[in-house]
Amino acid sequence: MTLQTVTWMSAFLCLAQVCSMPMPCQLQGQLVRITHNLLRDMGGNFPLECLQENVFVAFPATAFSTSGAPQLSSSGAMAIYETLKNIDTLFGADDLPTKWDQRKLENFQNIVYRQIEESKCMMGSVDTSDYLIRTEGLKTYFSNIAAVLKEKEHSACVWEITRVEVPENLVQSKKYLDSRVKP
Repeated sequence: MTLQTVTWMSAFLCLAQVCSMPMPCQLQGQLVRITHNLLRDMGGNFPLECLQENVFVAFPATAFSTSGAPQLSSSGAMAIYETLKNIDTLFGADDLPTKWDQRKLENFQNIVYRQIEESKCMMGSVDTSDYLIRTEGLKTYFSNIAAVLKEKEHSACVWEITRVEVPENLVQSKKYLDSRVKP
């Protein structure tokens, strides 16, 4: 009986040690792809009546610009992290269209939140000048989207435009991530 107890305790302690080990500090490209697909699919086809809305908010070119370095820079990773935080805030609003697939929307929100939580460790050493250039552009971009939503009284069409626009930003972050991280 004592040997069995010791065996179980050893197995438990070993498992506890493995589970408490730190996770690697990185964004998962697969999750970026899933969030992109969920966001793209949650609303179905773009409504034709929304084509007349003239809303354009330019994504900042500096957010994921490459400096030629083969590795994922800390400021580039932080730009992805900041993008996810802003997407989380934007799509955490109470006035999202009710016609969107709520299950896909909830999955999208959960995966974005998971990516934010798993990438918090990137808050460490960051090249501040490069980081500020990247994040200021992102901050302005998402502020402009929020302003357009407010100006247009959170209309379904502006939300649809936002739903189509944001996945393109995720594509940019995924391309940046793929160009910097070896598989």
